[in-house]
Amino acid sequence: MSSKKYSIGLDFGTQQGRALLVDVETGEEIATDVMEYPHGVMDEYLPDKVTKLEPDWALQHPQDYLDVMASTIRNVLKKSGVSADDVIGVGIDFTACTMLPIDKNGEPLCFKKEFEENPHSYVKLWKHHAAQDEANELNRIAEERGESFLKRYGGKISSEWLIPKIWQIINEAPEIYYEADKFIEAGDWLVFKITGNERRNSCTAGYKAIWSKREGYPSKEFFKALDPRLENVVDEKLSRDIYPIGAKAGEITEEGSRLTGLKVGTAVAVANVDAHVAVPAVGITEPGKMLMIMGTSTCHMLLGTEEKIVPGICGVVEDGIIPGYFGYEAGQSCVGDHFEWFVKNCVPEEYMKEARERGINIHKLLREKASKLKPGETGLIALDWWNGNRSVLVDVDLTGLLIGCTLLTKPEEIYRTLIEATAYGTRMIIETFEEYGIPIKELYAAGGIAEKDEFMMQIYSDVTNREIKISGSPQACALGSAMFGAVAAGKEKGGYDTIFEAAGKMAKIKDKIYKPNKENVEIYNKLYAEYKILHDYFGRGENNVMKRLKEIKLGKA
Repeated sequence: MSSKKYSIGLDFGTQQGRALLVDVETGEEIATDVMEYPHGVMDEYLPDKVTKLEPDWALQHPQDYLDVMASTIRNVLKKSGVSADDVIGVGIDFTACTMLPIDKNGEPLCFKKEFEENPHSYVKLWKHHAAQDEANELNRIAEERGESFLKRYGGKISSEWLIPKIWQIINEAPEIYYEADKFIEAGDWLVFKITGNERRNSCTAGYKAIWSKREGYPSKEFFKALDPRLENVVDEKLSRDIYPIGAKAGEITEEGSRLTGLKVGTAVAVANVDAHVAVPAVGITEPGKMLMIMGTSTCHMLLGTEEKIVPGICGVVEDGIIPGYFGYEAGQSCVGDHFEWFVKNCVPEEYMKEARERGINIHKLLREKASKLKPGETGLIALDWWNGNRSVLVDVDLTGLLIGCTLLTKPEEIYRTLIEATAYGTRMIIETFEEYGIPIKELYAAGGIAEKDEFMMQIYSDVTNREIKISGSPQACALGSAMFGAVAAGKEKGGYDTIFEAAGKMAKIKDKIYKPNKENVEIYNKLYAEYKILHDYFGRGENNVMKRLKEIKLGKA
């Protein structure tokens, strides 16, 4: 056994999961391992390749999470030569709301032969938007009843969240609803699998399940007003026992040891949301500093000393990010997905050929070409709603818009415009926070895009007219989880007693800071003014053409 102690952060994203082995004393990242989910995101067919999914579905297979956990943990130990005896803690973060139905033994219903062809038996990923009808009705009823919780979530509950998804299940597959012993977040389920303890975390409960530290869940009367069958949904299908982030969920059991290769008795932290764990990983432990976690989507995280009502945010939760503060969350549903869609569907073969001949990624080629353009030179502007709008409109029925195209418009011009659109969306979120009394003094970024894409980060700096600091870790979420794992272990075992102590030792920021270009700022101010006009015209009800088109597409018109 070594005198050095380590913790492992497990980060489960949209497309893949990773393990990160970290030196607890210094924050040094010793080894990492990444594994793609074998089933990926199921948005067209179930694994049988026969059962077709309706539009707006996004599912995953829970076996993928177990496989990722088993493989990546063993690989980081093997790569590093570190003994499992020297690993003192494990933290798990997950996308959210990513939920699944389980039986009384904790087994997912999709593992059962009788349900393997039923889409509702699988994991509903965060970006499953097929419960929008339920979300709309929930918001209508909550508003009519004057439910106090609504204001904490910017005035709307999203179809991405837990209750609309459960309601969709009982509406479309009541057999799954009644067969399920519980509906549980995927992160909490994994903690349960390796510790034997069901420990629902306050972060996902607060942001995604309409739970509050002070008020708990909404009343039975509210759930009955939604649907009489849901009157007792909390007591029958969820849990009122909610555990704070930073707490110890339990220890690795023999079953957990067989699954992970870790030592029985290793401390496991209460699960957390992927974006939220990154906040202490960049050293943010006080208000006034916003972190953008940029990947498939973007989450915007911010701490506050009091609860303020901000329209269109994803939520304000007491102790939701860092103990002792109110945590604010906003977000954009489509960022990395945006560019991936464009590359897969809109790039001509000659560009692909050039990228192949030069031995570079097609994204890199497009960025190279786009970087030669000046702000405003494209003559284009876009609304970044290819996957709906999370903040500040909270409406997944909104769709993307590109305006200004001519017969001379080039792929790189569209690519740059899509990047700029996501930057405008972030500026809209920042301005909304500040308008409602939450100042943002510093801007930070983490995630794959922040780490790799200098071109995009400079655009964000220019559009927002702010300096941007970058996470010192290419995997800030996994690092944050490792930090919470060290806190779960506690000082006695070589870890830390608080996340503040852990952040003081393990957090890291790059030396490089992106600074706005004054000339670009002036042009982007003009373009952003146009974005705002389009944003409000199409997003706030003046012209609902996007929704009418969707109704026609689905045969509802």
